[in-house]
Amino acid sequence: MIRVKSKLTNDRALRIIAAAKPEFAQRGFAGARVAVIARAAGVNKQLIFYYFRSKRGLFQAILARGAQEIGAALTGIVVPPGRPLERIATALEVLFDYLGRSPDLVALLAQAGRHDAAPFAPAVTRLVVLCAEGQGLGHVRDDVDPHLVAAQALILMVGYLRLESLVTASAPPLGADEPGLRARWKEAAVRLVVNGIAAS
Repeated sequence: MIRVKSKLTNDRALRIIAAAKPEFAQRGFAGARVAVIARAAGVNKQLIFYYFRSKRGLFQAILARGAQEIGAALTGIVVPPGRPLERIATALEVLFDYLGRSPDLVALLAQAGRHDAAPFAPAVTRLVVLCAEGQGLGHVRDDVDPHLVAAQALILMVGYLRLESLVTASAPPLGADEPGLRARWKEAAVRLVVNGIAAS
């Protein structure tokens, strides 16, 4: 992974990231133009390369910033201890809500390659740890792999949010309830994951 020169606390670097996020989300990595990003951020192209070294470095910095924000949201979850399935359900709801408010991030995640998405490992690890803790307490089935559970939950969320309009258009009974569809999907997805891993 490319290391950026900035620690992403510099105001100009943050401005570049803010300008680049919608450009990458709308045009994809190949279609995004550094000149357009520089203009939107009010800087020259050379400054972008100084901070991020390359277009790929900038893309990874945007994902790293999003991962930090998701990590902070998951870390801030307050659920009474000793209730692993409730903690997992709450973490999934928080993650879904955050992604639902961040359509550009969802679009970027859908485009990210393995190395690009590496910054999201801590957020996924948070879900893995919750599942493993549940196994240790006997509330989560021993035969499930916490890493697969976390990955499947993330796919249920990112996949739906990325394809929401397609789901609505292709399934008329769902589309009839479009205003509440996202909330229903979140509830169903969380229930699917939690019921699937719950120890009998």
